Amino acid sequence: MKVAFLGTGLMGLPMAQRLLAADIQLVAYNRTPEKLAPLQAAGAEIVTHPRHAIRAAECIILMLTNAPAIYNVLLSDTAWQTLEGRTIIQMGTITPTESQEIRDAVVGGGGEYLEAPVLGSIPEAKAGELSVMVGAEPEQYQYHLKLLQNFGTEPLLIGPVGSAAALKLALNQLIASLTTSFALSLAFVQRQGVDVDVFMQILRDSPLYASTFDKKLQRMLNGNYADPNFPTKHLLKDTELFISEAKSRSLDLSSIKGVRQILQTAVKMSFADDDYSSLFSVIKEWGE
Repeated sequence: MKVAFLGTGLMGLPMAQRLLAADIQLVAYNRTPEKLAPLQAAGAEIVTHPRHAIRAAECIILMLTNAPAIYNVLLSDTAWQTLEGRTIIQMGTITPTESQEIRDAVVGGGGEYLEAPVLGSIPEAKAGELSVMVGAEPEQYQYHLKLLQNFGTEPLLIGPVGSAAALKLALNQLIASLTTSFALSLAFVQRQGVDVDVFMQILRDSPLYASTFDKKLQRMLNGNYADPNFPTKHLLKDTELFISEAKSRSLDLSSIKGVRQILQTAVKMSFADDDYSSLFSVIKEWGE
């Protein structure tokens, strides 16, 4: 099988490199061509237009920023006409509604569609240890399981298209909310003169602890948000997607809307391309 990989950014690049390491023939496209250099050096075929990648491969993996990018790259008039007989695996973070609409467009063009969003960041992508959540029919899942195992050892079938996208948004909502809550508690104990090491010792020994707290602690304490695994602007985008989709489910969104406001402020403070732990700076400086 020849695979096309569309979108080789922070996550897409190491994921595409996993396929090359498994001796899978790869053709790659990215809207920023400079990001393709490592893949070209590793033996990937590079193309300058998405339709060329789609025509060259049986299976097309999408790791694009959002649904508008997918429509632009995959479902433009010229690209859509090349979908017949191809399988599209959408691995980015979009809403369930968007995923279902893209599926309908792909099927309308004679192609096949499944979603497989992932949980994890760059280190897990490099190691092939992502959590892969699959929205597909059971036979689609079984047919593409071996390919998906290049990204994570145990891809899990969640249900039909839309279900994996929903689960991914639920998990990213937790990332945003947990990190914000931890940042607020950390800033509070600092202002109260409590030793941070003592705070962390008590927290680590409690049922309240999540490993993400330690992953973000030093960034927050040092104010060093450079070289992100997951930029603030992407977490804001996913939070917006969660709120948009959850509105129709009669849920109280007060808490996550507060988180969104903090993320929006972090972006305005020029932290858009920095690690999302930058929201600590917003919380710490809110009243200053």
